[in-house]
Amino acid sequence: MTTRELQAAPRLAPLYAKALLPRSEGDSLPDTEYLRTGIEIDPAHLAAYNQVCEFRLADELPVTYPHMLAFPLQMALMTQQDFPFPLLGMVHVANRITQHRPVRLGERTSMRVRAQNLRPHEKGSQFDVLSELSTEDGVVWSEVSTYLRRGGGSGSSSGAQLAAPSPNAIWRVPGDIGRRYAEVSGDRNPIHLHPLTAKLFGFPSAIAHGMWTKARVLAAFEGRLPDAYTVDVRFKLPVLLPAKVAFTSWRTGDGWAFELWNAKKPKPHLEGTIS
Repeated sequence: MTTRELQAAPRLAPLYAKALLPRSEGDSLPDTEYLRTGIEIDPAHLAAYNQVCEFRLADELPVTYPHMLAFPLQMALMTQQDFPFPLLGMVHVANRITQHRPVRLGERTSMRVRAQNLRPHEKGSQFDVLSELSTEDGVVWSEVSTYLRRGGGSGSSSGAQLAAPSPNAIWRVPGDIGRRYAEVSGDRNPIHLHPLTAKLFGFPSAIAHGMWTKARVLAAFEGRLPDAYTVDVRFKLPVLLPAKVAFTSWRTGDGWAFELWNAKKPKPHLEGTIS
């Protein structure tokens, strides 16, 4: 494994330009990891993130916030010339985060990112991007983001469509949430920014970021979760903006389960568990 150590986050604008370049697809993941050291959390950025995702303002990082630190490194990794798939067109299908303890403002951290576990999928190829946040205590947070590259798969998925459950809450998602989240996350994929740019990629309107929807759901659990837990989410259908969504949650034997649905039609946006 080759480690590329960085002292600052990669600039995202050149990486997006790089993502537009044509490339030949391969059949193996690069044997490379990116490591950024000496990271200090910007309180203003944390406050902006909390506001967009509806977390309370605090000096403790929301469980999804370290993804902000991982994202530029993930972009650098997935735009390498030897990465087997083009960035545009990949679908974020699942995300699992484990927090071993809360992380607070003022702690110096490092972030490590690598790709692993390339495997066939019925709709193409699937792989994971592993991100790990460390302090002087060792790894305190980890994330596995699973991506699908469509094409070349065999078989098809099927399943009965269930009726939407009775919601705990109905949320209105504003039409500009994609642009607002892009400002704090740096994720300026055009499918999230404007109806016109989203239509270029086959969507009838801009869609919400998957990681915003996960964060928004977790904001609804504030004050009810332990210091250490795992939250595992499967992304279903995109949230077309603006939207009205239905949130439901229930206790399980060792934690919580939750779902987010279209409030007008029985179509699921995500489902997940906290354990």
